[in-house]
Amino acid sequence: MTSKTSAAPIAFHIRGGRLLDPKQGVFDELDVIVLDGRIARVGKSLATPTSAAVIDARGKIIAPGFVDLHAHLREPGEEGKETIETGSNAAAVGGFTALCAMPNTQPPNDCRAITMLIKTRAREVGGVHVFPIGAISRGLAGEMLSDIGELKEAGVVALSDDGKCVMNARLMRRALEYGRTFDLPIVQHAEDTHLSHGGVMNEGASSTRAGLPGQPAEAEEIIVARDLILVEMTGARYHVAHASTARTVEMVRQAKARNLPVTCEVTPHHLILTDEACLTYDTSTKMYPPLRTHADVEALKRGLADGTIDAIATDHAPHSPNQKSVEFDCAAFGIIGLETALPIAMSLVREGIIDMRRAVELFTTGPTRTLKLPGGTIPEGAPADLVVFDPDREWVVDRESIASKSKNTPFSGKTMRGRAVFTTVGGVVLFDLDGATS
Repeated sequence: MTSKTSAAPIAFHIRGGRLLDPKQGVFDELDVIVLDGRIARVGKSLATPTSAAVIDARGKIIAPGFVDLHAHLREPGEEGKETIETGSNAAAVGGFTALCAMPNTQPPNDCRAITMLIKTRAREVGGVHVFPIGAISRGLAGEMLSDIGELKEAGVVALSDDGKCVMNARLMRRALEYGRTFDLPIVQHAEDTHLSHGGVMNEGASSTRAGLPGQPAEAEEIIVARDLILVEMTGARYHVAHASTARTVEMVRQAKARNLPVTCEVTPHHLILTDEACLTYDTSTKMYPPLRTHADVEALKRGLADGTIDAIATDHAPHSPNQKSVEFDCAAFGIIGLETALPIAMSLVREGIIDMRRAVELFTTGPTRTLKLPGGTIPEGAPADLVVFDPDREWVVDRESIASKSKNTPFSGKTMRGRAVFTTVGGVVLFDLDGATS
C-alpha cells in the first residue's frame, strides 16, 4: 500500500520490536502505545488499550520517523514529474515522516508566496511534514539575494540555490551574513560551473573509457574550500549538500576540528555506486554531483563512521521518461531516492561500516540537529511520527509499484534488503505494508 491508510489519528500498540531512539540513548525491546496522535506510553509488556490496533514488530526496529534534508518535489510548476502528494507518499513508503523541499521549482521558491503555497499544499495533502528551503538568489540566477527576511517569516528552514552553485563569492558572503542574521543555514550545491561545464560524469578513467566528457572532483572541492574561508569570515552556518569526494570530506573534517559551524550530507547512491556504473550508459546513473571513484566512496564511508558526515539525504530528483530516455549526454541529471535510502543504509550496517544506532541517527537526530528541525525523537508525549522497519526484509525494486510519480532509479529490478513496513505522522497511518491496521 502506497497511500494514506487512515484519514485521522488512530490508536495502536506496537509490540515485540526494539525501540531505537538515538537522542534518548534508547535501544531496547520496548512497546509503544499511541493515543490521540501522540506517544502515550513506552515500556515493557504493556497492556493493549481498548480498540487499539496491534502492530507486531517482532524482529523489527521502531524508530523516530526519518527526516530527509534534501528532496525535490517539483511542485509548483513540474507536477508531471512529482507533486507534494506523490512525493509525500514515496517518503512514507521509505520511512520518512518529514522532508525538506528544495527551491528549484517553477517558479523558484524565492518569495513568500511560493513558500506559503508549498506549506498550504502540504497541509492539504495531509502527509509527511514538508519544510521549505528558500532560494538564496532571486530566480536562482546567482545575481541578487532573495528577500531573506521575508522567506524567514514565511517559514523556510534554510537557504539554497540547489541545482545551481552560488558562483559569485561576494553574493555568497552576503548570503552567509544574512543567514547568520536570520539564523538560517546556507546549503551549497558545490560545483565550479566553469570547471564542470559540459561534463556528464566524473572525470577519470571511466569517463575516458566511456568516451564521455567528465567533471573533475576539483569542481566540487574548489567551491567548498572557498566557502569554508567565507564561513570563517562570517561565522555563519554552512551545509555542504551531497558531498561526493574524499577531499570534500577531509575539508569538512578539518573545519569541524576548528569548530566552524559546518555540516554536510551524503546521498545513499554515492555510498554504493561508483563512476563505473556509467559505463553502461544507463541514464539513471547520471546525477549531480556525478558518481565518483572507489576511493571517494571509501572516504565517504569513513566520514559516516567518524561523524564527519551529519546526515544521509536522498537528493530525490524525479524526472519524466522523455528526459531520461535519451542519449547519456542529453539526459537530465538526477535520480529518485526516497524509497531506496533505508536498504542502502542497512547494507552499510551489514558491511560493518556503521552500526544500527548510527544508521538511524543519520536519518533522525543528524538531520534535525543540522537544520534545527523538530522531530527526530519519540519520547512520551511527543507527536507519533515514527517508523517500524525490518532491516532484513528482502524486496525487489519494481518500477510499477514505486510510489514516486517518476521512476528514474538505477536500482530498478534489484533485490534490496531492509524495508519500512509502517509509517505514521501524528498517529495518522501513511504506510502500512502488511495491512496491520486495515
